[in-house]
Parts: sequence; structure tokens; C-alpha cells
Amino acid sequence: MPTPKHILVIRLSAMGDVAMTVPVLRAFAKQYPQVKLTVLTRGFFAPMFEGIPNVSVYKADVKGKHKGILGLWKLSKELKALQINAMADLHNVLRSKILKRFLVGIPTAQIDKGRAEKKALVAGKAFKQLKTTHQRYADVFEALGFPVDISNPEFPERRQLSEASRQLLGQDHLKWIGVAPFAAHESKIYPLDMMRQVVETLSKTYKIILFGGKAEAETLASWCGDKNLVNLAGKLPLEEELDVISNLDVMLSMDSGNAHLAAMLGVKTITIWGVTHPYAGFAPFNQPEDYCLLADRNQYPLIPTSVYGNAFPEHYGQAAGSVPVETVVEKIQSVIVTK
Repeated sequence: MPTPKHILVIRLSAMGDVAMTVPVLRAFAKQYPQVKLTVLTRGFFAPMFEGIPNVSVYKADVKGKHKGILGLWKLSKELKALQINAMADLHNVLRSKILKRFLVGIPTAQIDKGRAEKKALVAGKAFKQLKTTHQRYADVFEALGFPVDISNPEFPERRQLSEASRQLLGQDHLKWIGVAPFAAHESKIYPLDMMRQVVETLSKTYKIILFGGKAEAETLASWCGDKNLVNLAGKLPLEEELDVISNLDVMLSMDSGNAHLAAMLGVKTITIWGVTHPYAGFAPFNQPEDYCLLADRNQYPLIPTSVYGNAFPEHYGQAAGSVPVETVVEKIQSVIVTK
């Protein structure tokens, strides 16, 4: 097989999974500058890939013109015109499998998600660290003939803030802590009353910047009586949120997309875990192991109850609350001091 010059990289969703591709693609671009990468993903995620050499984004409109079998056929025709000569499927779902069938003849490698290992992990049969998702992504490129070393990453410089961001954030000389208290599943969320205690304690010394979606904006707004608290939920487009995140001193997040957005930008990222566990391979990129604050397995011995947090015994819903407020505050303070 001739050495590919243009690789199509497929990863359509979700936000955290897409963000985890970024450090791998950044490493690939440095190690193989002669190869062009086109990332097939949703248009909303395009800002994540800005600034990576030889990487462009092709926007998949999976709810519009690329919806369904006919839409994927149209998409395959569009992609053929790009003259790609290899495909790295980092998603490996029905939609990407159909698309690859339409692009038959182009060499392809797809991610091994390690389903059997993860099933054993959540069943309590093998409580051990599994291969990280970042390494699983890198393995796909190795299968195409491009081993990627992700052990010595480089990160972009802090980004310039937009005028809108500067107006929201104001001017001061405080350290900035990002706080993203929400996740897709309640079982992965630190109890909000406890998180509010964390925020109120830290805001006495640092500027706290709250992140969330539009649906969470009202809840976060109710926390913002202190002048050192800024609620960004629903106020900025993703591109400008990433600019702000790149300027944080620390990000505090759940096991969720915001953790991966911060980590891909080289920001120190502390995560609180509920019924999920870093052993499944979804810890933020290049972060020390002790930056993951884990639920008490003496109290909740079945953790991890699922890979994604969507399945758990009824009384495990508040497992993240077994991490004391003081532990969270002290970890953040220690990380800022050593930054």
C-alpha cells in the first residue's frame, strides 16, 4: 500500500470524545508534517482543531443533508472529491461503518473500544487500569502505518480573549479557576450544594469562572453574588469559551466534556468522579493520577458501575458526594501554588 498523504479522521460525537482526539492529532501533525488530516465531525466542534498544522475540518450535517443512508451516500461523494487515500475511524459506530462501505477501496483502520475489558471492569471482574482512549486513538494511526508518540505533548500558547470575554471577566490580578459542575448523567455530578461550598470558599481568594450549557445558566447565575464569580454558561460561542479555558490556572470539572477541553489545551485539570472511574480510560489527557478525586469505594464498592455513568444502583446516585469539600478545595489550592 502506498504511504497515505491524506487521511480522513472520523469522530462525530460526543464533545469529550472529540476533544480527546486533539492531543493525538497535534502529536501526529508534528511527527508527520507531510501528511494532511481532514477531520470529519460536527460543525459545532470545529473550533477545537484550530491552529493544528495540516488539519482541516469537514463538517458533517448529520441532522440535515447528511442524515440517514441517502445523506451518508451524499457525504461519501463529497469526501471522495477530497482525494483522501486512508481513513482513521476513531468512532466506529453504525454511521461511520456505513460511510466506510460507501468509500470501499480506501484503506481503513478503526478504533478498538475494548468493550470486553470495559465490561469486565464494570462487572467487578478486573479492577485495573485499561488503555486510555487517547492511546486507542493513536493505535488507529499506527495500524495505518503511522505510530504516534503522545508521551511528550506540546500545547498551544494561551489564546487572546475577545472583547466580549474581557467585558464579562473584568480586570484583576487574581488566579483563574474554571468550574464546570455538570455532566450528562446525574451520577457523575458532585452534589450542587457541596460544589457551591467549594466555589464560595475559593472565591474569597481566586476568580471563579463557571461553565455550563444554556439549560444550566439559571442555576449557575444564582451562585454569583460574589464579585469574584463569573457565570459564562450560554454566554459565549465555543471558540470564545476555549479562549477563556486556555487562560485558566486550573479547571475543576466532572468526568465530562469540559475536563477534556481544558486538558487538550494543556490546562491543569482536576476532576471529581462519581460512579465512573479513570480505569475505563477516560481520564483527562496528561494529568497526574492524583488530580482525579475519586468516590469512596469502601462506601460504594461496586464503582465503576458503568463506563459512562448511565447505569448504577439507586443508592449510588450521590457517590461523588463522598469526596469531602475540604479535599476538593485543598487539591485546587495545592495545584495553584505549584503552578
